[in-house]
Amino acid sequence: VQLVASGGVLVRPGGSLGLSCTASGFTFRNYPMRWYRQAPGKEREWVAGAENTGGVTTYTDSVKGRVTIHRDNAKSKVYLQMNSLKPEDTAVYCCCVLVGQRYWGQGTQVTVSS
Repeated sequence: VQLVASGGVLVRPGGSLGLSCTASGFTFRNYPMRWYRQAPGKEREWVAGAENTGGVTTYTDSVKGRVTIHRDNAKSKVYLQMNSLKPEDTAVYCCCVLVGQRYWGQGTQVTVSS
């Protein structure tokens, strides 16, 4: 299993960006996908999830209304569109899948600062 995240950049407060995670090594369409983040000095935090059936998505309260998770099963990718970014969104973002065990991508740095 391999998960490669990309798209992290430095963005001003109020700005937007999109992250993507490319998956391989498993049958992507059969597994829920998750985005997590870890800010400096803090515990890793779940951000959003996309179930493998029914188009069900879930979000942590702090990002609801600002973040959208989307998966493309044909491309084995999961995306995270983030809008109205705040400094507290600064973190390393990584995608995650549970395939027998939990696999983490290498993460991509998002920095929200003026």
